[in-house]
Amino acid sequence: MGTALPVADAAQVRRYARGLVRRHPRALAAALALHALAAAAGLVAPRLLGDLVEGISRGTTGTTVDRIALLIAGFVVVQSVLVRFAHLASARLGERVLAELREEFVDRMLALPLATVERAGTGDLLTRTSRDVSALSRTVRFAVPETLIAIVTAGFIIGALVLVGPLLALPCLIAVPVLWAGTRWYLRRAPQGYLRENAAYSDITDGISETVEGSRTTEALRQQARRRARIDVDIRRSYAAERYTLWLRTIFFPVAEIGYVVPVAATLLIGGWFYLEGWVSLGQVTAATLYVQQLVDPVDRLLSWLDEFQVGGASMARLLGVAGDPPATPASASAAPASAPADSPGDAGPDADRRLAARDVRYAYRPGRDVLHGVTLVPEPGEKLAMVGPSGAGKSTLGRLLAGVHAPRSGSVTVAGRRLDELPLDELRSHVALVTQEHHVFIGTLRENVAMVRPGADQAAVESALAAVDALDWARALPDGLDTVVGAGGHPLSPAQAQQLALARLVLADPHTLVLDEATSLIDPRAARHLERSLAAVLAGRTVIAIAHRLFSAHDADRVAVVEDGRITELGPHDELVAAGGPYAALWRSWHGDRP
Repeated sequence: MGTALPVADAAQVRRYARGLVRRHPRALAAALALHALAAAAGLVAPRLLGDLVEGISRGTTGTTVDRIALLIAGFVVVQSVLVRFAHLASARLGERVLAELREEFVDRMLALPLATVERAGTGDLLTRTSRDVSALSRTVRFAVPETLIAIVTAGFIIGALVLVGPLLALPCLIAVPVLWAGTRWYLRRAPQGYLRENAAYSDITDGISETVEGSRTTEALRQQARRRARIDVDIRRSYAAERYTLWLRTIFFPVAEIGYVVPVAATLLIGGWFYLEGWVSLGQVTAATLYVQQLVDPVDRLLSWLDEFQVGGASMARLLGVAGDPPATPASASAAPASAPADSPGDAGPDADRRLAARDVRYAYRPGRDVLHGVTLVPEPGEKLAMVGPSGAGKSTLGRLLAGVHAPRSGSVTVAGRRLDELPLDELRSHVALVTQEHHVFIGTLRENVAMVRPGADQAAVESALAAVDALDWARALPDGLDTVVGAGGHPLSPAQAQQLALARLVLADPHTLVLDEATSLIDPRAARHLERSLAAVLAGRTVIAIAHRLFSAHDADRVAVVEDGRITELGPHDELVAAGGPYAALWRSWHGDRP
């Protein structure tokens, strides 16, 4: 299970919401004005009905019934038109705000350090990008405008009720303690409840994703029962979290319903008493009762959408929490030195601005359990360096440190004397880039997939990058050539073709240093060797650090670094290491069948 991404606190959510409101003052003011006019138009009918009742009680109605009926009908039509445009204005504002939220969330996700994404796990990311975005979408589209309508309408109704007769507004106060206590009780518990519910859903998604992706491994190791047990535990946790929030609603909503009924009944009873005492007229009691009845709808909507706000608030906290991590590269731990050690005098020269250096680096995925132990590695600019060693020795971890994906616990990784973890992401990737055996084909044309690292790249540059990795021939042979749509639902690419596409992006990105983490391991060995040779020819003068899965890569390298138990035990050219008869020689003989 991954380490979940951070969650924003309530203050951050409120601050961000206020910022969104301040971005659209005119649209918000227009929506509020339309809702206010609609609410005002809806207040006329109860007052006219009160006047009608008062006239009937005094026997002075005459021909006023028809006139009042026409006026009521006219105001109902006006209110309907105003409500229609008010809803339209609110919907437009909501969609605009939602679009901004989505765009900003995508920007935050793309700016996350790869190490953070790897720690978080698939489930948390999928849940935030799907379920949380969907929940927030409902809140912004419906809850926000409905709440605005409810607040404005309730405010006007209360004002009209006070104008009809201040005494008749007093019965409404009976509901205030009930609603206040119930709402306060609910709000103290609901936010954390919905956060737990979303987190539990993330765990379910993560467990199912891991099970599906690793199904063959699960079957091979006979771990089906263990995977089922993990998913069952996640489902029970999710059930408990959802049951808790349901319990909150089963208490809060009945309390709210009581708060609606009591004011209406109280206004009739107390208003009748006031009328008998001669303190108010019958028309005033009628109008006040109708206003109190009208007040039920906005208050009900306000409290009903309050639950949706808790769901949306929890989702927004999770989406905003993505920004809690540094926007570019991972910050180094406090144990790391404040500044990188000065490069040695030998580092100066025309290639100094391209020199990548790892000095005395230590790294731990868990505190107190280092997987790298004081590693120092300084590749020469333009050389091809192969890292070999047994599985779990720390090769990939060291490669990620050299690519700036991870920051060392102590020691430093620098380029041109500057720490990688202090460089902005764009600048870092102009120096060094990582390509692994994992790859992704985005939905779009083949040309767009290659050119995404340089959107302004022309046809010749894209074709040159494809040719560099021996992919141009099959790319031109596709149904629409480089304009063929690939990715989900598009023309399928083989794993080897997808890897070549990923390598072509790197060629076009043009960093001076590449870290290849078994990047060709899924391609047929003969094709892989041909690919590496062609890539080496194209990248002449570029530093290439290859984490070798097959030792022919080491044979072709300028130097070989042997990594064992988180340390570099040997470093030198292939022939020298074979002649030395050490760990590398043993690996070579084992792989090469004892041939010289």
